[in-house]
Amino acid sequence: MTERVVSLDLAGITDKAGLMDRCARALDLPDWFGRNWDALADSLGDHTLWPEDAVERGLLVVVRNWQGYAQARPDEWRTAQEVFGQVADHTPALSVHLALGGSS
Repeated sequence: MTERVVSLDLAGITDKAGLMDRCARALDLPDWFGRNWDALADSLGDHTLWPEDAVERGLLVVVRNWQGYAQARPDEWRTAQEVFGQVADHTPALSVHLALGGSS
Protein backbone atom coordinates (compact mmCIF):
# COMPACT_ATOMS: atom_id res chain seq x y z
CA MET A 1 0.00 0.00 0.00
CA THR A 2 1.42 3.39 -0.95
CA GLU A 3 1.55 6.52 1.17
CA ARG A 4 -1.27 9.04 1.17
CA VAL A 5 -0.01 12.01 -0.87
CA VAL A 6 -0.97 15.56 0.07
CA SER A 7 0.03 18.42 -2.21
CA LEU A 8 0.98 21.62 -0.39
CA ASP A 9 0.93 24.20 -3.18
CA LEU A 10 2.53 27.49 -2.10
CA ALA A 11 1.87 29.38 -5.34
CA GLY A 12 1.20 33.02 -4.47
CA ILE A 13 2.28 32.66 -0.84
CA THR A 14 4.60 35.44 0.31
CA ASP A 15 4.33 35.39 4.10
CA LYS A 16 4.02 33.13 7.12
CA ALA A 17 0.28 33.76 7.55
CA GLY A 18 -0.33 32.59 4.00
CA LEU A 19 1.85 29.53 4.53
CA MET A 20 -0.01 28.59 7.69
CA ASP A 21 -3.41 29.06 6.01
CA ARG A 22 -2.32 26.93 3.06
CA CYS A 23 -0.99 24.22 5.41
CA ALA A 24 -4.25 24.23 7.36
CA ARG A 25 -6.27 23.76 4.15
CA ALA A 26 -4.01 21.21 2.45
CA LEU A 27 -3.60 19.10 5.56
CA ASP A 28 -7.21 19.61 6.68
CA LEU A 29 -6.08 20.77 10.12
CA PRO A 30 -8.66 21.50 12.81
CA ASP A 31 -10.04 25.00 13.41
CA TRP A 32 -7.99 25.25 16.60
CA PHE A 33 -4.69 24.93 14.66
CA GLY A 34 -2.57 27.77 16.12
CA ARG A 35 -0.94 28.92 12.84
CA ASN A 36 2.55 29.16 14.28
CA TRP A 37 5.70 27.06 13.87
CA ASP A 38 5.17 25.00 17.04
CA ALA A 39 1.55 24.28 16.11
CA LEU A 40 2.61 23.24 12.61
CA ALA A 41 5.24 20.88 14.01
CA ASP A 42 2.76 19.43 16.50
CA SER A 43 0.10 18.95 13.82
CA LEU A 44 2.44 17.31 11.34
CA GLY A 45 3.75 14.96 14.01
CA ASP A 46 0.32 14.01 15.35
CA HIS A 47 -1.00 11.17 13.20
CA THR A 48 -4.45 11.55 14.80
CA LEU A 49 -4.82 14.77 12.77
CA TRP A 50 -3.85 13.14 9.48
CA PRO A 51 -6.36 11.92 6.92
CA GLU A 52 -7.75 8.60 8.14
CA ASP A 53 -6.11 6.45 5.47
CA ALA A 54 -2.69 8.06 6.09
CA VAL A 55 -2.46 6.63 9.59
CA GLU A 56 -1.93 3.12 8.22
CA ARG A 57 -0.29 4.01 4.92
CA GLY A 58 1.93 6.92 5.92
CA LEU A 59 1.77 10.50 4.74
CA LEU A 60 3.79 12.11 1.97
CA VAL A 61 3.55 15.90 1.79
CA VAL A 62 4.78 17.30 -1.53
CA VAL A 63 5.54 21.02 -1.30
CA ARG A 64 5.06 22.67 -4.70
CA ASN A 65 5.71 26.18 -5.96
CA TRP A 66 7.68 27.09 -2.85
CA GLN A 67 10.32 29.16 -4.67
CA GLY A 68 8.38 32.47 -4.54
CA TYR A 69 7.90 32.17 -0.80
CA ALA A 70 11.56 31.25 -0.35
CA GLN A 71 12.62 34.38 -2.25
CA ALA A 72 10.13 36.70 -0.53
CA ARG A 73 10.84 35.45 3.02
CA PRO A 74 14.13 33.54 3.12
CA ASP A 75 14.33 33.48 6.93
CA GLU A 76 10.79 32.17 7.26
CA TRP A 77 11.43 29.60 4.53
CA ARG A 78 14.50 28.32 6.39
CA THR A 79 12.36 27.95 9.49
CA ALA A 80 9.66 26.12 7.52
CA GLN A 81 12.27 23.73 6.12
CA GLU A 82 13.62 23.11 9.63
CA VAL A 83 10.12 22.37 10.93
CA PHE A 84 9.31 20.02 8.04
CA GLY A 85 12.68 18.28 8.36
CA GLN A 86 12.67 17.87 12.14
CA VAL A 87 9.13 16.51 12.21
CA ALA A 88 9.84 14.09 9.35
CA ASP A 89 13.01 12.92 11.12
CA HIS A 90 11.00 12.08 14.25
CA THR A 91 7.85 10.76 12.58
CA PRO A 92 8.67 7.61 10.61
CA ALA A 93 5.35 7.56 8.72
CA LEU A 94 5.78 11.15 7.48
CA SER A 95 7.79 12.32 4.48
CA VAL A 96 8.02 15.87 3.20
CA HIS A 97 9.43 16.49 -0.27
CA LEU A 98 10.09 19.70 -2.16
CA ALA A 99 9.01 19.58 -5.78
CA LEU A 100 11.74 21.12 -7.91
CA GLY A 101 9.76 21.48 -11.11
CA GLY A 102 6.84 23.65 -12.10
CA SER A 103 3.26 23.48 -10.92
CA SER A 104 2.45 20.03 -12.29
